[in-house]
Amino acid sequence: MRWNICVVGAGKIGQMIATLLKTSPNYTVTVADHDLAALSVLNKMGVPTKQIDAKDEAGLAEGLKGFDAVISAAPFFLTPAIAKAAQVAGAHYFDLTEDVAATNAVRALAEKSQTAFMPQCGLAPGFVGIAGAALAAEFDEIDSLHMRVGALPLYPTNALKYNLTWSTDGLINEYCNPCDAIVNGQLVKTAPLEDYEILGHDGVEYECFNTSGGLGTLPETLEGKARAVSYRSIRYPGHRDILRLLLNDLGLERRRDLLKDIFEAALPRTDQDVVLVYCTAKGRIGGQLREKSLINKSYSRVIDGLTWSAIQVTTAAGVLGVVDLMRTGTLPSKGFIRQEQVKFADFLETEFGRLYRAGDVTKQSKAA
Repeated sequence: MRWNICVVGAGKIGQMIATLLKTSPNYTVTVADHDLAALSVLNKMGVPTKQIDAKDEAGLAEGLKGFDAVISAAPFFLTPAIAKAAQVAGAHYFDLTEDVAATNAVRALAEKSQTAFMPQCGLAPGFVGIAGAALAAEFDEIDSLHMRVGALPLYPTNALKYNLTWSTDGLINEYCNPCDAIVNGQLVKTAPLEDYEILGHDGVEYECFNTSGGLGTLPETLEGKARAVSYRSIRYPGHRDILRLLLNDLGLERRRDLLKDIFEAALPRTDQDVVLVYCTAKGRIGGQLREKSLINKSYSRVIDGLTWSAIQVTTAAGVLGVVDLMRTGTLPSKGFIRQEQVKFADFLETEFGRLYRAGDVTKQSKAA
């Protein structure tokens, strides 16, 4: 069955999603945005577009009619409006948001909907939740599950050792908002930038610390089953200390608009990036205490004649993998759908999930 998809948001991730759909025999795609300049870029790429203002609820709902599914690649604060318009239009809904409040709004809509609503479908939350749930399922008794993800420049040159690779609003959200976790078996909120640790991989040293939104609904699913579940962002050493200076000492946590201006004025964007996913679980298998890890490392690549960053590819593959599973009837077609309802093996078999295979360090290590 061929699906007709509308992607709302013509930014970097929206462009990647549209390109992957355009090159697939199973989909047709249209991108909607209010920004004509952004839409013109997609027109030059051969992608159909329509100008819609997501703040115009009636116009948005009318514009989404006739599509099988809607994918929101717009900023998190537009999520509730786009999800509501998709419901009115009778389309399935997917998004990439890491924002907890936006996800709760989508969940409330899903309760009375005849179509499926699946938020948090990108990289983290998204792919990491699917991978983490699969890792936890390998244990008879799960004790702890720690998931760490970083989207990093390959060649850092500034003191933050960081370049902008995705949404600045989403990045600041992660650094400032409370973080969901399981501590001593209880679902709790933890502070961002805390629970600092050092991690090494392939001879490179990284630091990790709490950030918001990356776990999605996984803590709810594992509450009462695991003693500890956490999500931390991976950065190069020194990044966290500068963030503390900016957010706490200079008070920019209360001036997120100013912080966004500073980041976007001072930090260049790059396509030369790496996405590192590093999940570790501990528990009992056959009565023995065991530990297992899943590591995935992705780089930028050429698709349809253009170079796309690792964060664009992994985020787009995350949402399109679950879209494909719903199209083929593998996932429920009604109500609120969690990432952990997706079987990891099924995801990797989709035409988009296969994009993660080249980065599967765990299997490469076993083969060696």
